[in-house]
Amino acid sequence: MNKEPNIHNNEYSDLLKQAVEQILTARNFIARQVNSGIQSAYWNLGKLLFEKQLAEGYGSNVVRQLSTDLKSEFPDMGLSPRNLWDMKRFYERYYQADTKLRQLVAVLPWGHNLLLINKIKDDAQIQFYANQVAEKGWSRDLLLNAIKMDTYSQTQKQIKTHNFKETLPTVHAEYANEVFKSSYNLGFLGIIEPVKELELENRLIAKIRTFILELGRGFSFIGNQYRLEYNNKEYFVDMLFFHRGLRCLVAIELKIGNFKAEYVGKMNLYLSLLDKLEKKQDENHAIGIILCADTDHLDVEIALQDINKPIGVAEYQLLPKDKLEKLLINELKNKQ
Repeated sequence: MNKEPNIHNNEYSDLLKQAVEQILTARNFIARQVNSGIQSAYWNLGKLLFEKQLAEGYGSNVVRQLSTDLKSEFPDMGLSPRNLWDMKRFYERYYQADTKLRQLVAVLPWGHNLLLINKIKDDAQIQFYANQVAEKGWSRDLLLNAIKMDTYSQTQKQIKTHNFKETLPTVHAEYANEVFKSSYNLGFLGIIEPVKELELENRLIAKIRTFILELGRGFSFIGNQYRLEYNNKEYFVDMLFFHRGLRCLVAIELKIGNFKAEYVGKMNLYLSLLDKLEKKQDENHAIGIILCADTDHLDVEIALQDINKPIGVAEYQLLPKDKLEKLLINELKNKQ
């Protein structure tokens, strides 16, 4: 049977003193960077408990007392016994992890970190979701939804459908490959019935900030049905963005059905016009993304084979996976 650890009064006083010092040090940092500062305090408090070899059960009385004393000093920091144990778990989970992973989780909100260590064991998956939170500003609920949908596994299975390697300089192509995805989740639109392309576009415009978060960091929205005029003819790009990192215009065309090869020719024309009429001297060539309900990578590959403009083809998902499955189940029941 485990016994309470033998920590003498002077040792406990030293433990309390160190804990107070860690919080005071972190509070100075909090004035500049609130979130990373509080994470630093939590990390170091967790390290203290770990190094004192305190464990739930036989160390409970010590941690309860520490919680009581710390809360009297810092009543607004959420220093409950449960939270102190979570800090220890946080430190134990990452103190031997890769430096890049530790840097990523250090800037996440505390609630996000608790969700990650409670739900995921694999470092690569945690790094993926931490990156998504940092890039897209996901709330805790959005993060939970992504984990339940197993977004990580879906992303690993995705086949890149673009010609960036053939049409862009190497470094630019690698960056574009990182920026653009082969699938986008538009479940935030709440669409459960078939819609026309213009309605899909209008709904995206109405929630443009959310759509930009789904696209990723660096996108700025310029306009929809963006008008281009050349040789006395008018052309309209569904949605036009600018990406700060890539330093180029990004044209997005929305298609409600399956990918068709002719979409590539139309996008190729739009990109030629954007480069001729809109591109500034210090900017890179425009990139086009064709967003379809469904794609076949072999069809995309042959359609892009002889195209000299950078074009990517991506799928969109209108419903979160769990809601989509529920709708299908209900539909089957209604047909029985």
